[in-house]
Amino acid sequence: MKLVMNVPHGSSPDPAVEVRPRLLLVAPHTSYRIGAYINTAQAMGVDIMVVSEGKYSLVASIAEGIQVDFSNPAEAYEKILTAAHTHPFNGVVATDDAVVELAQHVAEFLGLKHNALDAARYARRKDLARARLREADVRVPDHWLVDLFSPIQPQLDNFTYPVVVKPVSMSGSRGVIRANTVDELVTAIERITVIVAELDDVFERSHVLIERYLDGVEVAFEGMLDHGRLQTLVLFDKPDALEGPYFEETIYSTPSTQSQTIQLAIRQTVADACEAYGLVEGPVHAELRLCEDGIYVLEVAARTIGGQCARLVELTTGCSLESMVIAKALSQDLQLSNENKAAAVMMLPIAEAGLLRRVEGLLDAVKIEFIEDIEISRQSGYELKPLPEGNSYLGFMFAQAPTAAQAEQALRDAHRCLKVVVAPLWSATIS
Repeated sequence: MKLVMNVPHGSSPDPAVEVRPRLLLVAPHTSYRIGAYINTAQAMGVDIMVVSEGKYSLVASIAEGIQVDFSNPAEAYEKILTAAHTHPFNGVVATDDAVVELAQHVAEFLGLKHNALDAARYARRKDLARARLREADVRVPDHWLVDLFSPIQPQLDNFTYPVVVKPVSMSGSRGVIRANTVDELVTAIERITVIVAELDDVFERSHVLIERYLDGVEVAFEGMLDHGRLQTLVLFDKPDALEGPYFEETIYSTPSTQSQTIQLAIRQTVADACEAYGLVEGPVHAELRLCEDGIYVLEVAARTIGGQCARLVELTTGCSLESMVIAKALSQDLQLSNENKAAAVMMLPIAEAGLLRRVEGLLDAVKIEFIEDIEISRQSGYELKPLPEGNSYLGFMFAQAPTAAQAEQALRDAHRCLKVVVAPLWSATIS
């Protein structure tokens, strides 16, 4: 791939000197996505600077990095602009929801491809997104905000159950709980209050969203925006029913078994949501429910799919999702193959709280036909937390097969080979 640098602020590189494109990657230090972006950038001949948190450099040996405090956006912004002044960037990419707004703010100032700040905020904040989509006549669940700093019980009148309660800004199903009665709802809100207490934003830790539970099949859409035009990259089926109480993601498979008519309607729904937000550039990840009365938007995020699930895009298209995002940020064309191979990923669930000792049965699991790879993301001694309090998976398992159904079955067979050995957590009591 030929990369041609865009030089900000009207400066001109010396034509006699080969200048490598330079990418700014904004990422939480806990992001699964950092390594994949660094490796892809290196393969593409792109220099990369990682902006993240933490006392120690994450990637000093293979990429430049600066440390910022994301809870202090003004200070982080100034540090990034200082780095950009010394070595101009040609594109900005955010890995996760938590840093999308900061990345867009920086890109706007530097005159690089970006979305409007309001659009980035809609894509991160579920309450604002719901309200904006409803104004644009895009289907969303009926929803209500609850103020955690006010008496709870008076705010829970007149609900039709079941409902789903969730934080207004978290992702990965963290803090998402179904409630079938008012008593279950009160208990769920109490649990989520503890979870959101760690958030920096006052509104986000003082409010939760309650929405009507929707019966229906769930799908995930991965796309790319270019000047407002939405391209479908992959549509994933979610073969396991997500009915609660905690909505843990498990298997994504592709190609989708939905009809072409439904697939076109899904794409149009996502495009309508992007237009409503004002999103025009970069990756889009959407979650939707297909119900009897239509397609409902659960989420449209201005980022790629989370975790290591992006590898599924490469298995099915032959091109890594990171290379697509980087090329887009640098205004480069990237030829995609139309392989449309069948593949599936399982996000290995955390079923039991405690300290991880080991995962047994891996050798038997990888021998299952069509299994491509098994990645255990957590090391021995890591504290495992199931949903809704947990915010990570044990790992990821990938399969590629002649059909999506075969890939899915391979994952289920391999998962049955695994045994997760967990030690209980003990708390000392001093008398």
